[in-house]
Amino acid sequence: MTSEQLAAMIDHTQLKPAATHDEIVRLCQEAAAHRFATVCVAPCWVKAAWTVLQTSPVRVCTVVGFPMGYQSSSGKAHEARLAVNAGAEEIDMVLNVGFLKSGDQQAVRDDIAAAVQAVPGHTVKVIIETALLTDEEKVLACQLAGQAGAHFVKTCTGFNGGGATVEDIALMKRTVGDGMAVKASGGIRSREKAIALVEAGATRLGTSASLAIIEGKPEQPPGY
Repeated sequence: MTSEQLAAMIDHTQLKPAATHDEIVRLCQEAAAHRFATVCVAPCWVKAAWTVLQTSPVRVCTVVGFPMGYQSSSGKAHEARLAVNAGAEEIDMVLNVGFLKSGDQQAVRDDIAAAVQAVPGHTVKVIIETALLTDEEKVLACQLAGQAGAHFVKTCTGFNGGGATVEDIALMKRTVGDGMAVKASGGIRSREKAIALVEAGATRLGTSASLAIIEGKPEQPPGY
C-alpha cells in the first residue's frame, strides 16, 4: 500500500481538550498537503477548520456526544446540525453504551437515528466504544447502527481505554458486510498497525500520528 493510498483513508485527528487555534490550523495545513480524507476536530473548531480547508478536497469531520455518549438524543441531533451548519461534512457520534448494556435496543437505534436524520446527505459514523463491550455487544451495536441508517461503525473514542485491534475490525467487518464501512481509531501509531487494520477491513483510520504513519516512522508515543 502506498503512502498516498494510506493517506486517503486517514482522518487526521486533533481532539485534545487543550488544542489551540494554531494547532488546528496546522492540522488542516498538514491534511491539505498530504491529501488526508478529513481532519477530525472538536465541534468548537469546525468553523476554523472549514475556513482553512474550504478550497481543499479535504473534508471536515467532528464528534458528537463525545466522549461518553450519554447525552440526550435530541442534544446529539442538535449538535450534529450545528456542526454541519458550521462546515462539517462528516459526524462521528458516540453510541449510548448504557442503553446497549441495559438491553434497550430501540433506545440505541433511536439515539443513532436522531443524529442520522438531523444531517441528511452527510456521513455519520457510530463510535461503539469496543473497549467497553463484549464481542456479542459489539455485533449488536453494529447491527443497530446499520438499522438506524448510519454509514460507518467506528471502534472507540480513545478516551475510555482500549484502542483499535485487528480482531475487533475483523469482527465488525464480518457483521456489517458491504452494507456499512468500518473506521479504526484509538492507538494507531505506526504504519504497520495501520496497514494491518486496513487488511482486516477498515476503510478509514482515525489517528493523530498520521504524519509518522505515512512516512513510516517508528511507533509514536501514546495518543488518540
